[in-house]
Amino acid sequence: MNPTPLSRIPGRLTIAGKPVGHGCPAYIAAEIGINHNGDLGLATRLIDAAALAGCDAVKFQKRTPELCVPPAMRDVPRETPWGLMSYMDYRRRMEFDLDAFARIDRYCREKGIAWFASAWDVPSLDFLARFDAPCVKIPSACLTDDALLARARALGIPVVLSTGMSTMEQIRHAVGLLDPANLVLLHCTSTYPCPPAELNLRAMFTLAEEFGCPVGYSGHESGLQTTVAAATLGACFIERHLTLDRAMWGSDHAASIEPGGFSRLVRDIRVVEQALGDGVKRVYDSEIPVMKRLRAPAMRPTDLARAG
Repeated sequence: MNPTPLSRIPGRLTIAGKPVGHGCPAYIAAEIGINHNGDLGLATRLIDAAALAGCDAVKFQKRTPELCVPPAMRDVPRETPWGLMSYMDYRRRMEFDLDAFARIDRYCREKGIAWFASAWDVPSLDFLARFDAPCVKIPSACLTDDALLARARALGIPVVLSTGMSTMEQIRHAVGLLDPANLVLLHCTSTYPCPPAELNLRAMFTLAEEFGCPVGYSGHESGLQTTVAAATLGACFIERHLTLDRAMWGSDHAASIEPGGFSRLVRDIRVVEQALGDGVKRVYDSEIPVMKRLRAPAMRPTDLARAG
């Protein structure tokens, strides 16, 4: 691949048997998150869409509502597709249990696609550790949770850390709690959907220069072109939300990509990776017939003298 500021970062690790690092094809994860709306059937359809698009992995989220929902929010009424309920009951309704994740694990194995999840608290991380996940994700909201970061490091598997809504000082502290040889940092802006002017893709270079580990991109924007641009700039890990329909009920659907769009995104990233090349200027075999047809033969000095 063509050298970029990110290509100078030597770090490389392996996720689900695939090398992840600058100079490798981007590892592409479809963020299902909570777009399954608590429906396992919908989750399997999203897994199907990700596999068909050519993604390397799908990602879910796991929370313990009793820890993640602020006390002031627990009894707030919320309109949902299942009727009016408290926010706490809604959050519980959205969580998959052990049996559901076991079925997700089996289904992903059948489909030949890896899966992992964001852990929002230590009990959720311990829950996910029951499965042979190739990595664990720490969401931007939890970047300041020292206990969660320390527990994630102790698992001994790659940690993918999103850096939205975080200062460089906070990121430095978080990285200091993790194993830099087993870490991927994701640049992102935690706005849903995020306007292009706030994506700041060049911040990937800042993170790479500061921390010297593989750096990728987690996008929450509408559209595909800016994510392709992130891959062009050298993002080694790409994450975007996947939905079956952006008009579905739920907080993340509007900033997600529908299956057809996700297929185009993966296709375009792979085409760009091929097109970047290695940076060595050469004449390709395919150019030689064109050169013979269009380029006049070089004239020697004696030929120029006769022509004069």
